[in-house]
Amino acid sequence: MNMFSEYVHAALKLAEYDTLEDGSYVATVEGLQGVIAIGDSIEDCRIDLIDVIEGWIALRLRLGDSIPSIQGVSINVSAEPVAIV
Repeated sequence: MNMFSEYVHAALKLAEYDTLEDGSYVATVEGLQGVIAIGDSIEDCRIDLIDVIEGWIALRLRLGDSIPSIQGVSINVSAEPVAIV
């Protein structure tokens, strides 16, 4: 499993699901600000949550923002350019 998959897997373990008034579901992950997923079923919500977490990681990497460690799993990417020789 690569570091991105490990991170998403760790985040899913911390996911909290709630039922909305209309019967759909919402999921968040404590510590991952702005990560919110919605689905008509728990499984749809979980699938959406995976996409949201992956997009959240990609955006933070693109902006050079840090990514908090989850259950000892972290994504550390240097912002320094690498010289190719």
